[in-house]
Amino acid sequence: MSQQPRVFASPDELRAAVGEQLGWTDWLEVDQQRIDSFAEATGDHQWIHVDPERAADGPYGTTIAHGYLTLSLIPSLTPTLFRVEGVRMGINYGVNKVRFPSAVPVGSRLRATATVTELTEVGGGVQMVTRVTVEREGGDKPVCVAETVVRFFF
Repeated sequence: MSQQPRVFASPDELRAAVGEQLGWTDWLEVDQQRIDSFAEATGDHQWIHVDPERAADGPYGTTIAHGYLTLSLIPSLTPTLFRVEGVRMGINYGVNKVRFPSAVPVGSRLRATATVTELTEVGGGVQMVTRVTVEREGGDKPVCVAETVVRFFF
C-alpha cells in the first residue's frame, strides 16, 4: 500500500526536514521491455542488457538493467515520497554522486527512499540535495545511491 507523499509548503519546512528519511516508494518491476526501450533511447545495446540468450551464459545468468536506467527511475519514484507546493518552478540541477553497488537482473522489483541532506539558498529559491537509495527486493546491497540536486523557486 502506498504512502501519501510528504508535502512541503515553504523553504522553512524543507529546511526543517534536513536529515529526515522520507519513507519508501511502492515497488516497481523492471522488465525486459523497459530495458529494451532504454537501450533504444540511449543507443546502448550491450548484450548484457538486450540479449537474453547470451546473457544467460553471462555473470548474472540473465539480462540486467543499465545503471543509467536505474538512475533514470528516480524522477518517477520520488514524487511518491514528497511534493513541494507553492513553487513557481522546480528544476533538476544535477547529481553530485552516483554509485551502482549492485546489478538489477531483469524482473527485479525496485523501491526507493530519500533523505534530505542539505538545503541552501540560491537566488530566488532554495537548492535541495537529497540522498536517494534504490534497493532491489531480496537484494543485500542497494542498486543505486545518488545525491540528487533540485532547485525550487518560490
